[in-house]
Amino acid sequence: MDAIRPAATFLFQRLFQMLLVMLAILTIAFAIRSSLGDPVRELTGPVASESERATLRDELGLNDPWPVQFGRYLEGAARGDLGTSYIYKRSTLAVILDKFPASFELVLAAFLIVVLLSIPGGIYCAVRPRSLGAKLVLGVSVLGVSIPVFLTGILLISLFSVLLGWLPAFGRGETVSVFGWESSFLSLDGLEHLLLPAVTLSSIMLPLFIRLIRSAMLDELGRDYVRTARAKGVSRLHIWIGHALRNAWLPVIAQAGLQFGNLLAFTLLTETVFQWPGMGFLFLEAVARADIPLITTYLVVVGGIFVIANTIADLVSLALDPRVSLEAAR
Repeated sequence: MDAIRPAATFLFQRLFQMLLVMLAILTIAFAIRSSLGDPVRELTGPVASESERATLRDELGLNDPWPVQFGRYLEGAARGDLGTSYIYKRSTLAVILDKFPASFELVLAAFLIVVLLSIPGGIYCAVRPRSLGAKLVLGVSVLGVSIPVFLTGILLISLFSVLLGWLPAFGRGETVSVFGWESSFLSLDGLEHLLLPAVTLSSIMLPLFIRLIRSAMLDELGRDYVRTARAKGVSRLHIWIGHALRNAWLPVIAQAGLQFGNLLAFTLLTETVFQWPGMGFLFLEAVARADIPLITTYLVVVGGIFVIANTIADLVSLALDPRVSLEAAR
């Protein structure tokens, strides 16, 4: 029981923080929706009379005090009702969820590229810090951070689509429906369309994770248990992977939760460059056409995904190292 109590306290704290953050996001979304325009004018158009607009305003409850409107907005959010899109004349949440699979698969593919390249790159730079290869990897990582994501996308399109003609330059390609989820991972054409946007998006976070793993590995390789393992004759590969990398995971996983949300935010530019039909491309369309309910719902959905990703990262950190819950309890 004594061992379970700190973990339960840690979980309760994280869930309570999650609710507070979501309440703050909903408050900001309500404030934006209330200040960005007149929904009655958008719904009726310029030809409606003032009496018709006044009647509709009463029906929508826009003349009520703002605490009443805010309470109604929170009640609707609890039911999944965040408004109706001016463009699509449908629930804004339904419109965004239709685009969610495309954005999620793009972020997931980029995240997989980051993981597969940053782990060996970070380990190599830590165990061979003075080698030419390590200096080259770190130099390229600095270059990757310095180039804006839209410019990276344009360069990749110019090289692999226009010059070489190997990969498509825009669109999502052929998808396969699995229980209503349209997936690009299950068709060759979909994977070809996914590759360039995923590489472009991964270029934002790949340098960060290479440096993060390198720093965590260098810190672990200098500890006493590593020197003891070397004295016992344990192989270098086992020390690097089985000891140092295993103990270096905690800060990496904590950062992964933050960066997953950042990747989702950066899909705005990536989806625009590659005409990828995801949530980011939808958001820019909503901004261009002043669809305020769709804009605010996008902010709530992205904020919710960001909060969930961070909460999952915290729980994984707790599973890997129970000391996390003890520190939280203190």
